[in-house]
Amino acid sequence: MPNILERIVETKLREIAANRNRISDGDLERRLESSSPPRGFIAALRVPGEVRVIAEVKKASPSAGVIRADFDPVAIAKSYEANGAACLSVLTDESYFQGKLDDLRSARAAVRCPVLRKDFMLDRYQLLEAREAGADAALLIAEILPGERLKELFREAVALGLDALVELHDAEELPRVLDCGATLVGVNNRDLRTFQTRLEHTLDLMPRFPKGVTVVSESGIRTPADVERLREAGVGAILVGESLMRQPDVGAALRTLRGG
Repeated sequence: MPNILERIVETKLREIAANRNRISDGDLERRLESSSPPRGFIAALRVPGEVRVIAEVKKASPSAGVIRADFDPVAIAKSYEANGAACLSVLTDESYFQGKLDDLRSARAAVRCPVLRKDFMLDRYQLLEAREAGADAALLIAEILPGERLKELFREAVALGLDALVELHDAEELPRVLDCGATLVGVNNRDLRTFQTRLEHTLDLMPRFPKGVTVVSESGIRTPADVERLREAGVGAILVGESLMRQPDVGAALRTLRGG
């Protein structure tokens, strides 16, 4: 029986084919001619000695179900930016996370900070969609991009003007992630096959990263003490979603997480 990540990939491939039948690659490319220039996602995260925050706009997840019933991506995005988020991450997967590209469009239009399309990216078509919707960066997950596909999709993202956050969970993926050219690498503390989470996963991997790579710790970050542990280990940024989205005031929760 396939695990949840494998099921998501199977669903995503069907979605890509259906979307391509509605709007062709060429149509998306023509739309890009009038798109606004991307904001520097990686540049916004590189502040020496500081852990920068990528705050996530996220309605639901496969493991938790609906996280926020009163989901308003514009209000959430504005609150995050007003309370110190360096960048935003917007979930656009509909089948498993109840997101959509329009959430990204509306959130980016409401803020000045860079915005990441967080989805299960398998094809250049999705990068075109991301860029057309206003994304400044895209998430590339090493575990679902085997062999040379990770390097190919990374190059295609860069060619379209997108920064790439290249994510891994399994330590054995690290050489391939670095080889593709990534300088912004996310360590997912959640195993997407089981949805078990360990903050220590990032700490275990930190000694293996070379200088020049900005490491983003993702998932399981809930307290200022967690942030301080990561800062002391050399982590440059964190991606936080569910622990903020569950709070009545997401901006106040972010401010508290950042240390007040």
